[in-house]
Amino acid sequence: MTETPHRLRVGISSCLLGEPVRFNGGHARDRSLIELLGPFVEWVPMCPEVAVGMGVPREAVRLVGDIERPRLVGSNSGRDWTDAMRTWSEAQAEQIAQMDLDGFILKSRSPTCGLFRVKVYDQNGVPRNEGRGLFADALVRRLPLLPMEEEGRLRDPLLRENFVDRLFAYHRLRHLLRSQPRPADLVRFHTAHKLTLLSHSPAYLKQLGQLVAHAGSDAFPEILDRYARLFMEAMNRPATRKKHTNVLQHLAGYLHEHLSAEDRAELHSLIEDYRRGMVPLIAPLILLRHHIRRAPVHPWVKVQVYLEPYPKELMLRNF
Repeated sequence: MTETPHRLRVGISSCLLGEPVRFNGGHARDRSLIELLGPFVEWVPMCPEVAVGMGVPREAVRLVGDIERPRLVGSNSGRDWTDAMRTWSEAQAEQIAQMDLDGFILKSRSPTCGLFRVKVYDQNGVPRNEGRGLFADALVRRLPLLPMEEEGRLRDPLLRENFVDRLFAYHRLRHLLRSQPRPADLVRFHTAHKLTLLSHSPAYLKQLGQLVAHAGSDAFPEILDRYARLFMEAMNRPATRKKHTNVLQHLAGYLHEHLSAEDRAELHSLIEDYRRGMVPLIAPLILLRHHIRRAPVHPWVKVQVYLEPYPKELMLRNF
């Protein structure tokens, strides 16, 4: 399988690490998140509001006006921080592009850091939960491939597993792109990620396969750029129980002729139990890995990143 160093660099809203930078002088330390990822991550904390000089404590701010281009103003005074925040956010996003980050975790509902459903108030003071924080918006526009998520959504086991999968996949992709790859390197990378891609999007897997088939042409740099974009678009598609079941059945198919009737029945029964939601994903995977280690299966199977896409200590497939 493709090797991935266990320690990634991940940007994070400072308050989530427990830094007292919120408007009221408090923090929003997310203990479960820190305990889960801390051993595998070098955190890179940032607080946009402190960075532009708002101070601690400070007046709360909110987004007002047009959903697509809101203003950032003081909730009571109406002081407008929009230009300062946009200027800082765009410059910071440019710096982040050079910082070798593997992802970013942002504070939910924040008028600067929120990714989804941030309140934007109309002229009558009525909020609509359809906005995005100004810093988060600058990040998305400058770094569309960078895995990003909010801490609140990471409490959902499915979203958490998908996000961590994206973090490690992006790290491997960046390592490939930095290594001055040749067409053969792209082929190896794609081969190792076929089942991972299948678990996220069969349609993207097909597109990427067609792209790799032309890797030996003169347009390899353009193919590599397009591959990177499509690869991360594919990873952004959630891996579901149905798609995981499809992958498990694919793996079982490669073992069919090497297992006894009893072993085949046990494996298919466990996959069916997973499909029905009776056992976690790790259950059929442990059995599959056991058989794959022992059976003379095609080497293609044994290099699949899907079998162990991130450190097993994270236990994200146990839920």
